[in-house]
Amino acid sequence: MPKQQLSLRMIKDVLRLKWHAQLSHEQVAATLKISKGVVAKYIGLATAAGLDWGTVQDWSEQQLWTALQPRSAASLPIVVPDWGRIHRELDRKGVTLMLLWQEYVQAHPQGRTWRYTQFCEHYKAFAATLKRSMRQHRRAGEKMFVDYAGSTVALSDGARAQVFVSAMAASSCVFACATPTQRLDDWIEGMVRALHFYGGAPALIIPDNATTVISSADRYEPRANDTVQDFARYYGTSVLPARPRSPKDKATAESSVQVVGRWVLARLRHHRFDTVAQVDAAIAKLLPSVNERPFQKLPGSRASVFAELDAPALLPLPPQRYELARFKTVKVHIDHHIEVDGHRYSVPHALVGQTLEARLTKRGVELLLRGQRVAAHVRSDRRGGYTTVEAHMPAAHRAHLEWTPQRLIEWGQQIGMACGELITRLLQTYKHPEHGYRSCLGLLSLSRRYGRERLEAACERALALGTVRYRHVRDLLANNRDLIAQEKPAEWTSPAHANVRGPDYYQ
Repeated sequence: MPKQQLSLRMIKDVLRLKWHAQLSHEQVAATLKISKGVVAKYIGLATAAGLDWGTVQDWSEQQLWTALQPRSAASLPIVVPDWGRIHRELDRKGVTLMLLWQEYVQAHPQGRTWRYTQFCEHYKAFAATLKRSMRQHRRAGEKMFVDYAGSTVALSDGARAQVFVSAMAASSCVFACATPTQRLDDWIEGMVRALHFYGGAPALIIPDNATTVISSADRYEPRANDTVQDFARYYGTSVLPARPRSPKDKATAESSVQVVGRWVLARLRHHRFDTVAQVDAAIAKLLPSVNERPFQKLPGSRASVFAELDAPALLPLPPQRYELARFKTVKVHIDHHIEVDGHRYSVPHALVGQTLEARLTKRGVELLLRGQRVAAHVRSDRRGGYTTVEAHMPAAHRAHLEWTPQRLIEWGQQIGMACGELITRLLQTYKHPEHGYRSCLGLLSLSRRYGRERLEAACERALALGTVRYRHVRDLLANNRDLIAQEKPAEWTSPAHANVRGPDYYQ
């Protein structure tokens, strides 16, 4: 026969005698004519439910029955995860729903949790409430979207300031600045300022298909122009334009442009600006209020999520900012120089006839052969001028550079004073000293054949004869005239003659 169940009145008497009368299990069992095991059972249930006599003495029998029922795991409430945190954690590199589910279960070992399938279904339902479109997972520090806002700011002179906007993919942290136009210089300046605003470079920059940035707007194989690629190489990133006429590819940029328009440009509509710099300063003051504004459905703000997700994942920036560079194809002339804006720059003489790529910045000219730098110069705006590095010249040309009037005279003076004097007079006979370089070198070379002493003597005789020509000195040495002692001319005396009055006549 099944055991007879105690009435609720009897159960309440068990609790009263045990807790209020302070009787032992055996005394309670003897008083109520029940076994000690039954007493232990109901005392145990009441203790597990956290009850005491002060609590239950005024309860109804139904309340006591409900409290004493053993609670199964199925009756426990489900521990609901923080879906906003789950949504943000998925933006981290390598984080998956499986990993987040395992952490969720481990964090609540005594609670009732969802299995993995239910966990995923509830997350998808939460994500669908954020935006009814395809969910694009943005990895932290992976992408930066850039674009120009359609709205502009009027200036007092009738011109309009353009507004450059960028946004990080994972955090949607916004940067904006004003530029005079939307030319290539302004695109590059905007992207450089954006990277330094964020304090790092993402792995990928996604611009619009602007013709100033993209040289080939192919749907499947787009290509940025040389300047943009040079900018990307400098910062260790890459540029991949969005597909033509596909705004969903850069939805973050589109929404950020809308945010800047509503929360920045709309607030400036009553302001009057004279210059682009004033517009830029006004935008900079309003940016913190945009990035620090709390999200509506997710925890945190753009600034806090950027600091948590994007900032640690960004690539470090170079010590100096990028300087805008343009590229030009040039050919090396026969004089081992190339021409840029009317000025000529030297390259190694072995590259004569080669086609090079010139990388032109505001202050420098860099010459590249198959991507390798072969020469670099400080840029000059002097048209018709030359910038030449001696190391680029052939050996014979470098030697020619050493032929200066002063150096030739010093070489002659090392042989003797007469030789130095003859070279000085020889150079003075020409309108341009360089015309006499070869004659001087020929003269100096005679010392190797005839010796220094004979050359010095020949120069003395040439000066006495009133000539400074190289061939005259050469002939003197060839005919050994330098070996003949020079005769000192006798002092001249006036001859006796009737027409010569003499000094006594004037006294």
